[in-house]
Amino acid sequence: MVVPPYRRPMSTAFVVVPRRAGVAPDVPRIPVGEAPRRALPLTVPPVVAPSPVPPAGAVPVWSPRSAAVPAPTPQALTPPPAPRPPPAPPAPRPLQAPPARRPLPAPSAPPAPRVVPADAALAPLAGLLTDPEVTDVFVNGGDGLFVDRGRGAEPVSGWAMTEDEVRLLAVDLIALGGRHLDDATPCVDVRLDGGFRVHAVLPPVSRSGTMISVRAPAPIVPDLDSLQRRGMFGPRTRELLDAVVDERVNVLVTGATGAGKTTLLAALLDRVPHTQRVVTIEDVAELRLRHPHHVRLEARQPNLEGAGAVSLARLVREALRMRPDRLVVGECRGEEVRELLTALNTGHHGGAGTLHAGAMGDVPARLEALGALAGMDERAVARQVVSAIGCVVHVARGASGARKVTGMARPVLVGGALSLEAVPR
Repeated sequence: MVVPPYRRPMSTAFVVVPRRAGVAPDVPRIPVGEAPRRALPLTVPPVVAPSPVPPAGAVPVWSPRSAAVPAPTPQALTPPPAPRPPPAPPAPRPLQAPPARRPLPAPSAPPAPRVVPADAALAPLAGLLTDPEVTDVFVNGGDGLFVDRGRGAEPVSGWAMTEDEVRLLAVDLIALGGRHLDDATPCVDVRLDGGFRVHAVLPPVSRSGTMISVRAPAPIVPDLDSLQRRGMFGPRTRELLDAVVDERVNVLVTGATGAGKTTLLAALLDRVPHTQRVVTIEDVAELRLRHPHHVRLEARQPNLEGAGAVSLARLVREALRMRPDRLVVGECRGEEVRELLTALNTGHHGGAGTLHAGAMGDVPARLEALGALAGMDERAVARQVVSAIGCVVHVARGASGARKVTGMARPVLVGGALSLEAVPR
């Protein structure tokens, strides 16, 4: 019995034998009563026979079946990372009170009238000198009267006085200060009670008649705070000025006449600790300090016989015997500059003085000129100034009348000559 092809199992291999005539093909037969064997499923891989062991010394030949396939290494399952906790909400910021606004400055009350000494010599000018805004009063002979309220000289209407009356007024004012004014001494400068400074010049030295100049003091002695509020200097300059006083640097205040040298010097000395002794030397005492230990020395002119004069140079020497903590010369005008430089070079720190100079660049020449009056050459003056003076502060008065600190410098030697190096501010 021939099994049809479609009844043959898929895994049974068979060979197609060419049929010969009259001969039945040799086909395997299934015994009766036996069920045909089922073929292996196609998904089961065939059994691979072990490869024969090669003889010793034989070179192994690589084949896909002989290649050893490494068994997969079981990997431990890594647990998934724990979920990150949600970020904590930011802590609420505490409520802050808004910055307090600076209170508006209270409207300043008008200054009280200035106190004028009750003397008949001042009666013609008392009405102007009591005005706290008046800084200077000028009498130009019989030509008129002028007053300065910080805006420049202004004529005063209604003034009537002859040349003889002006001369008598000048003589009385100078006598009120303890000095005399005559043809032998036609130029005199005095200080009156209350801080008034009077300067008078008689003809023929003055070609326009008798000249009287009265400098009125400020109703309130200004300090550095009030000068800064007025605009005399800014915050950076204020820091430098404070350091000059606190570190006891010898300072020289320079400027033209009426620029505010004495005012600034008095404000600087007002910052000096009250445990220190301050000795001031002036030709005419102008410095008004609120310091409890202030010793004032004033030069004296000779009497009618030409005797009894006490110069600034002598006062500087006398002051060195008073054990001063701060030695101050109100204004260097001549040979006293030698004594001042000598004193400041011998360990007296924190000293000060003033000097007339039109500009900061004129200060070296002015010091050399004063040194020449004292018999010092330029090289000696330069070396003494560099060693004695630590800071130079220059003040000037603008066209509007406002006084300002225009520069700060330190003396240096340049090629053996005196020069000034500006201090940044």
